[in-house]
Amino acid sequence: MFRFLTAGESHGKGLTVIVEGVPAGLALSEAYIERDLARRQKGYGRGGRMQIEKDHAEVLSGVRHGYTLGSPIALGIENKDFANWTEAMAVDPVPEGAKTRRVTRLRPGHADFPGVLKYSHHDVRDVLERASARETAARVAAGAVSRRLLEEFGLRVRSHVLSIGTVNAQVPETINWDQVEESPVRCADPEAARRMMEHIDAAREAGDSAGGIFEVIAFGVPVGLGSHVQWDRKLSGLLAQAMMSINAVKGVEIGSGFANARLAGSQVHDIIEPWGGDARPFHHVTNRAGGIEGGMSNGEPIVARMALKPISTLGKPLPSVDLVTGERVQAHYERSDVCQVPPACVVGEAMMALVLAQCFLEKFGGDHLEETRRNYLGYLDGLRQFLPEAAAIPSAERPPDDAV
Repeated sequence: MFRFLTAGESHGKGLTVIVEGVPAGLALSEAYIERDLARRQKGYGRGGRMQIEKDHAEVLSGVRHGYTLGSPIALGIENKDFANWTEAMAVDPVPEGAKTRRVTRLRPGHADFPGVLKYSHHDVRDVLERASARETAARVAAGAVSRRLLEEFGLRVRSHVLSIGTVNAQVPETINWDQVEESPVRCADPEAARRMMEHIDAAREAGDSAGGIFEVIAFGVPVGLGSHVQWDRKLSGLLAQAMMSINAVKGVEIGSGFANARLAGSQVHDIIEPWGGDARPFHHVTNRAGGIEGGMSNGEPIVARMALKPISTLGKPLPSVDLVTGERVQAHYERSDVCQVPPACVVGEAMMALVLAQCFLEKFGGDHLEETRRNYLGYLDGLRQFLPEAAAIPSAERPPDDAV
């Protein structure tokens, strides 16, 4: 069974990740994981914390001489800012008068209010440290392990920003992913990117924050990941849960989900045609379903879009209540970003990769990578019965078409 767990607080000593279920024999390095961690730290609208941290995941177990062992992979990410929080985040009790950085003013929209009531805390810091988006660095590290596995079978995961605030991108028919990676806001439309940065600047100047919509796409996914037979095995459900778990995500759609609801069925459902161009015996003329039908991948690119609300910590705080006194106050301000949409893309890629890795290993299994590969190629061979005689199944290492 493939699964992962994270632990750690925003200003604690560091973050810990355990990834279990990765087959033995997969090439994996700290440098590979660091690439995605660096991508997460980029993005226009980031705050001062990113000037302090330079995230690096140290492999503590599960890898030897460059290859996974099949045992749990443990990763550790140091919080360099902990040096400034040694008293506030100390494990042992601290003397009276120590700098504990206690927080009692609740922030509207954050985990503060329900968290302190649920866990009977009298210091909001006991909630906000774990609820912080800092935790997503651990997810990105786990996602990089999943990405490395999926790459062995030709799967690729990409992301880009569709909108920030009221600024919408005009997405080209074929996305230049190198250009997206170079964009400060991960946008495929350069003119929209410029206006998005202006929107973020205006929010910063006003002491406000900005949200938006981003898209994550997986290419090269074989037919049949997920299942229709139980509610908790549906790929669409697993993806929706994973994406909704990302800090500040308040909406998810697969494919053209919300737009499809306004159309007639004849305008929505993707027509199926005979196909011999890859491992599928058939393909869809369009992809309004976003690559998933009946809770299973259908061989088309998997497309998920997420709505990210503006973050809860504002430069000009909203009215709120003090947890201890019950008095009306201005909400607490903690150093934060102005816009998290660009880095959320990278977190979304990680969650997509983690879900796909889970479903891929559920389908094809294998304690060693080569066993997984044999099972996968055997599955592709089994599809030959549905293919026209002239069609050929390509190698599993064939790179997918990244066009949308």
